[in-house]
Amino acid sequence: MSTYGQFCPVARAMDLLDERWTLLVIRELLEGSRHFNELRRGVPRMSTALLTKRLRTLVAAGIVERHEDTSRVVYELTPAGQELRGIVEALGTWGIRWMPELGDEHLDPHLLLWDLHRNLDLDAMPDTRTVLAFHLHDTRPAARDWWVVASDGQVDLCDVDPGWEVTARIEASLETLTRVWVGEIAWEQAVRVGALRTIAAESIRRQVPRWLKLSAFAKVPRPGGGDVLGA
Repeated sequence: MSTYGQFCPVARAMDLLDERWTLLVIRELLEGSRHFNELRRGVPRMSTALLTKRLRTLVAAGIVERHEDTSRVVYELTPAGQELRGIVEALGTWGIRWMPELGDEHLDPHLLLWDLHRNLDLDAMPDTRTVLAFHLHDTRPAARDWWVVASDGQVDLCDVDPGWEVTARIEASLETLTRVWVGEIAWEQAVRVGALRTIAAESIRRQVPRWLKLSAFAKVPRPGGGDVLGA
């Protein structure tokens, strides 16, 4: 690992944290990912070899703990790793306020649906199995259709039709759904201009926006503008 060669504690911390992907791996652990495949889905453009390398570095540094639970390897943040939550949240808040709006290079259906599926408001959803089908009409065929299945307090993300009856189908472009997720536009606004539509019984259609929580940073106001709230 390269080093800045400075005694400054900021420099020493960055010796570890500014390696490519490191903070995003920590972000995923903070979001609750505990297994290697879950981490991979949260950083879909990161190679498995590099993810393995970064996890080894974080374990060696005392940021992450690795252990086995019923024959599966589990990764969890140590107290030192948990203390990075404030830093990651502050970076996200700064990014929403000061970075330019999203461009095509920032759009990733795999990460978007992974984030959406783990931010459902299960308390607001029916007690029975609920299946949300997402169709991203401007995305390549292999990443165009997704299914989020909520049942018995568990939520699964599928990129192949699981075969269950669909409760609601959400259709939008990848850009539109991403901008709704990060709070750049409101759900109702996207519906009003025809950029997003929900196909379901009317009673269900009204509830869907309440089921889908937005990014934790969606309510961060941008300078010179109002609070860009999602529905």
